[in-house]
Amino acid sequence: MKFYFFHLMPYGSVPTAELDKHGSSWLTLPNELYDPAEGSKLYTRYIGELELADELGFDGICVNEHHQTAYGIMPAPNLIAAALARTTKRAKICVLGRALPLVNNPVNIAEEFAMIDNLSDGRLIAGFVRGIGTEYFASASNPSLSHARYYEAHDLILRAWKERGPFRYAGRHYEFDYVNIWPRPVQQPHPPVWVPSQGSVETVDWCAHPDRKYVYLQTFSPVAAAKKSFDRYREQARLHGYEASPDQLGWALPMYVAETDEQAREELRPHIEDFFNRFLRYPLEARLPPGYTSIGSTKALLEQKFKQRIAAQKMENMLDLGLVVAGSPKTVLETIKSRQKELGFGHLILMMQIATQPAEQTEKSLRLFATQVMPHLR
Repeated sequence: MKFYFFHLMPYGSVPTAELDKHGSSWLTLPNELYDPAEGSKLYTRYIGELELADELGFDGICVNEHHQTAYGIMPAPNLIAAALARTTKRAKICVLGRALPLVNNPVNIAEEFAMIDNLSDGRLIAGFVRGIGTEYFASASNPSLSHARYYEAHDLILRAWKERGPFRYAGRHYEFDYVNIWPRPVQQPHPPVWVPSQGSVETVDWCAHPDRKYVYLQTFSPVAAAKKSFDRYREQARLHGYEASPDQLGWALPMYVAETDEQAREELRPHIEDFFNRFLRYPLEARLPPGYTSIGSTKALLEQKFKQRIAAQKMENMLDLGLVVAGSPKTVLETIKSRQKELGFGHLILMMQIATQPAEQTEKSLRLFATQVMPHLR
């Protein structure tokens, strides 16, 4: 098993009363609530936490992309990844991930990622996502073109990495007279590709195809939903004539480790409840914009996600569903062992800074996990 520290870089300084007043941390939360001086301090702190994970021996450190939200002040994860490429020594740098349908020039992403791979001497993991519904409002992008633009942008980026240029490209959504990236990535034929999702059947099937065999990463989901996705990945692999390995499956979730179970849960409670009940709240119309998902995926999301959101208001419900893991090093160790046996994942991606959580708690949790849990699971 391999271990990764994932950071959302939330603006945890926003008053919870303001989040309640505006009913959303996305799109409609006035940016006058953002204090640049405080934001500067948070960036310094958060980059330091990612650097600490590298020092503690985590296999990877992970960043991602969101726009116009206090949920995560990282609209350009390539900038954070570039900084980490120069200040970290060993950990993989995972950009989980760039929202491909939102950009008009996928070749730029191929170039940016190739630069990060060079700066880090071949430590980049490239994550590709479609972006959640709110991102289409933030970027004024047509959600009905989301799938088509995603697949075309992906194919063009992979081709730009692998094929010697210059070559001409003419597709449905993108057209270039010259594709000839400088620099080329260190990792050949290309950096590893991971695809985070919350259970889209199309995404699972696409990742498992033998042309790709990408790492499928299940995010923010109950254990039952993760098992359903992982089982489907393995079934698809068998249909294609191969056995999927644990190294093709990743599980991402919030986690907190403290000295005792009681201490862990009481320290985590206000932050994890703020995260699910406030920072994950966004306008109803932005959840599933028309055309964003297929009919089948929409039905599944309505059945799973909205039930989950109703149930997961209190930390105890989150723990019962497996949305979150919290406890002493011993409890966390036994929980991960049990879940790995049930789910069969090979990558564990941990969000260990949660919403309003203070720096001292984040550092304590990181250190306890790295010294008292991680060595027993390797």
